[in-house]
Order: sequence, then structure tokens, then C-alpha cells
Amino acid sequence: MTSPPTPAVPASIERVLRYFRSLGREEKMQALVQYSRKLEPLPERLRDVDRSAFHVHECQTPVDIIPEVRDGAIHFWADVNARQSPTVAAVLAIVLNAVNDQPPAATLAIPENFVRTLMSDIGLGAREAGLTALLARLKRHAAEAERSMAARPE
Repeated sequence: MTSPPTPAVPASIERVLRYFRSLGREEKMQALVQYSRKLEPLPERLRDVDRSAFHVHECQTPVDIIPEVRDGAIHFWADVNARQSPTVAAVLAIVLNAVNDQPPAATLAIPENFVRTLMSDIGLGAREAGLTALLARLKRHAAEAERSMAARPE
């Protein structure tokens, strides 16, 4: 019996990883600042939602990730202060740009070493645990969405 095919890593994630591998430390820092400015703002309709289930406690930076599933696709919203935490906002912007409005499998296909590859040679090792926790939270929400969609009758 064969296992199901492994979903392909989203093309935009592959491009970003190749791009970051080609940069030096200072260039990576500048790129992160640029990406941090691209994080989609939290919609007003979600501002008053109870965030307790969406808060990423493992991250030093206060950040909430709110998933919405519609028509077989998932869209993540992140609430983080991009000015105070440009690295967190940048990583979220990169990932969310790749996976938003895609099936949950796209999020689940992000390589486990994504954060380490992205952050290599920057010297922000203390941030890696929190950033990895963000990715794990996104994947957990995606896995839950996938299970929920599979359980629904067609």
C-alpha cells in the first residue's frame, strides 16, 4: 500500500528560501524589514474576537493567529505589532503570502527547517524558538481544518 503523495512546498516559499540563501547578513536583515511591512492587517471584524485560543504563548512577542476556513481553503490573520517585532511580522508575511486562500495542505507542506533556513547567519537564534512555534501553530490550525473538512459529508 502506498502512502498519499507529499504535498509540494508552496512555490513562493521555495523562492523566498532561495532568495534568503543568496543574501548576506545585512541584506537578510533589510529583507526582513521589507517583508514585515507586507503583513496584512487584522480586519476590524476580528478585533473583538476572544483571542485566548489563538495566542501563540511560546513566542516572546505578543502574537495571535486566527484561521478562517472557507470553501476548502484557509486564510490566516495575524495580529502582531510589526514595528516592535519586524522579524515576527516578516516571517508571518512570508508564510501567509504563500498559504493564504490555499488548501490546508499548502501550510502543512512548509518544510520543518523553514525558520532555520530563513534565519541562518542572522544572529537571531533567540527568536528561532518563537518563530518555529508560529509555524507549528499555523500547521496545527491547518491540520485541524483538514480533519474538519474530511469529516464533512459531501
